[in-house]
Amino acid sequence: MTEADFLTALRTLPLHPGAQGLSDDVARLGNSVFTTDTMVEGVHFLSTDPAYDVAWKLLAVNLSDLAAKGADPVGVLLNYPLGKDAWDRDFLAGFDAALRQMGCQLLGGDTVSLPLGAPRVLTLTAIGHATHAPSRSGARVGDGLFVTGTIGDGGAGLTIAKRLAGDPAGLAIAQGAPGPDALLNAYRRPLPRLGEGRILAAHVHAMMDVSDGLLIDAARMATASGLALTIDLAAMPLSDAYRSHAGDDRTARLAAATAGDDYQLLFAATATLAVPARRVGAFSTGSGLTLVDGGDPVPLPVRLGYLHGV
Repeated sequence: MTEADFLTALRTLPLHPGAQGLSDDVARLGNSVFTTDTMVEGVHFLSTDPAYDVAWKLLAVNLSDLAAKGADPVGVLLNYPLGKDAWDRDFLAGFDAALRQMGCQLLGGDTVSLPLGAPRVLTLTAIGHATHAPSRSGARVGDGLFVTGTIGDGGAGLTIAKRLAGDPAGLAIAQGAPGPDALLNAYRRPLPRLGEGRILAAHVHAMMDVSDGLLIDAARMATASGLALTIDLAAMPLSDAYRSHAGDDRTARLAAATAGDDYQLLFAATATLAVPARRVGAFSTGSGLTLVDGGDPVPLPVRLGYLHGV
């Protein structure tokens, strides 16, 4: 089954009202916000990614969902498969550093044994508190689509990490050799936009984070809101590191827009608000996603972003 097929089947089960019809990235109970994410070795991270960084990213991707709801982190629950002692200890060191950096605390969790040779499967559940928690379904006709930060860095960093993993010298290579350090760090140690989320939450009409790719996540917001959306590739913010590494032509912009792993905030609003953000599109009546590059129409790519089971 694809991810979409499985979600459709889940919606036929008895759902708690807090599940919000499984139409968002979080569940809500009053002002409490709940989210959970699983990272699988070989799918969400490479076997050669340092355990310290894997722990950091596991926390960051969960808190990114809280950031998209303007939530303050309350705590997290960790489900962890015990494996090699050195990897486990490095994971704990990274998890400790990430918790302290991101202002979060451990509530508990579960440990299991990892069979010899099995890929690691890491699950974290995050709980936050939010007075205003914008859904992804509230965009309005005439709203602009805005994004914080830059797009494409995480995807480019993953490509760099794969090159490192494929080299015979492995991780002995200097980190920056296949590409800028900034891009590798964007993939391995993203930072959730918690501060921006808190500022935006009471003022935007819809908000979510960019995890699977700008195009696919923006299309999800438009579909959930029952609107059409036009995105301008030329308006998409790219970092200097990305431009120097991948270029700034249409091919590079499409790669950035579909790569995922950015964990920026994507929001619908009438005007730019009190956070640095770039307007990349506009909502209108109708349905579907339209892509342009400056004044030129661009055919939609076959793959808008990352999808499980595809």
